Amino acid sequence: MPTDMPPPTVPRHSLLEDAQGLVVGTLLVALSVQILKSAGLVTGQIAGLSLVASYVSGFGFGPVFFALNLPFYWLALRRMGLAFTVKTFSAVALLSLFTELMPHVLTLGRVQPLAGSMLAGVVAGAGLLALFRHGASLGGVGIMALWLQDSRGIRAGWVQLGFDAIVFALAFAAIPPLTVLCSLAGAAVLNVIIATNHRRDRYIAR
Repeated sequence: MPTDMPPPTVPRHSLLEDAQGLVVGTLLVALSVQILKSAGLVTGQIAGLSLVASYVSGFGFGPVFFALNLPFYWLALRRMGLAFTVKTFSAVALLSLFTELMPHVLTLGRVQPLAGSMLAGVVAGAGLLALFRHGASLGGVGIMALWLQDSRGIRAGWVQLGFDAIVFALAFAAIPPLTVLCSLAGAAVLNVIIATNHRRDRYIAR
């Protein structure tokens, strides 16, 4: 058998495929934020900090989320490259826009906290998978998590789960403990979905 065969060509997403991936992914995450806000819940990562800040300060989630992500673009540019940074900036901007528009087109009634938390985790997990598979993230710790997975082999989901533990520890100071515990269940669902499904050896398109 010949041993000098060239490696198989890695398929690449087209610009249109990347655009639809970013739009679909951010819409799904915006829907998860709407579910969380309707139930008075929080989540992990920078989105969680943004939700807690919006509850406490009265500012909208979108502007707070966009501002908190700004310092992480330097790391993205240095460690992940220009294309990843541009896609991530675009995804953060889209999510900030969609979360501001979503309440005007979708109003949810009563949401049971535990069910809402877990449903939001599933929806956000699907949205993040779409973004990751098109070479983007939602900034913040997601940038660091993807870099550690690609460079050190540490699963992105486990990195995010560790950061989430810190976020929820801070949330206990501003939100009732039962609400935080319900929120934690949804964050666990989200990160297990990412850790289980986001693997470079199973999805090779770029």
